[in-house]
Amino acid sequence: MKLPQTFCALMLAATLGGCTSYQKSLYLQHEEVLNVSTKGQLYDFRIMPKDELSIIVSTTDPEASAPFYRKIGQSKEGGSSTTGMQNVNLLSYLVDNNGYIDFPVLGMVKVMGLSYRECEALLREKLQPYLKEVPNVTVRTSNYKFSVLGEVNSPGTYTTDAEKVTIFEALAQAGDMTLFSIRDDVQLLREDSTGVRRVYHINLNEADVAQSPYFYLQQNDVIYVKPTKAKVRTNTFNSNASMWITILSVITSVTSLVLALTR
Repeated sequence: MKLPQTFCALMLAATLGGCTSYQKSLYLQHEEVLNVSTKGQLYDFRIMPKDELSIIVSTTDPEASAPFYRKIGQSKEGGSSTTGMQNVNLLSYLVDNNGYIDFPVLGMVKVMGLSYRECEALLREKLQPYLKEVPNVTVRTSNYKFSVLGEVNSPGTYTTDAEKVTIFEALAQAGDMTLFSIRDDVQLLREDSTGVRRVYHINLNEADVAQSPYFYLQQNDVIYVKPTKAKVRTNTFNSNASMWITILSVITSVTSLVLALTR
């Protein structure tokens, strides 16, 4: 009578283990926490050192705004012999380690920590004394990139024109996680404005990840998805199996050669 009981116990353990693995493969569980949470705040991208900014200044008179563009082959003091800005190759503005950009005519302007809208307002204010009208200023990041490594279908570095990217959008760019990924401990490597690098651990199984300060990516973030132990064991087994097959093949060939010579 002990054998059936033992068999049933093993089957129960296997079933529970399968349920646990299934639960660990699901995103955004317990979404009810989002329904009762306090009102959130919309995310704003913040300018950081080493960002490359694309800045366009426009007015009703193209010649009036021309000095505030830095074109290929033009000095930072401005000046242009080109009427209008059609088909002009513009240079981006690199934010230095102290958070400044070197803007034509205005000189050094601190933009670190500002959102796009705040940076646009600041430049409009500084440009106003040089123009007869309030200019239209557009600021965007031209080198916004992130990397996704590990147990995903298409690891790599990705660039985007979007103003904000969530961790799920980044994983979608990388072809999503595989079935052999650990979803409750995704690692995010991030460098802050002072150059300090830290690793943050994110649980994508839980819906409250949407309230995490790491839900939206920053410039140059690196996401690492760890493989499960089963995947590591499978790869190790395949590697060892391949090695032993090669060894046996060599032994078989040598043995056949020896037998052929002794006949």
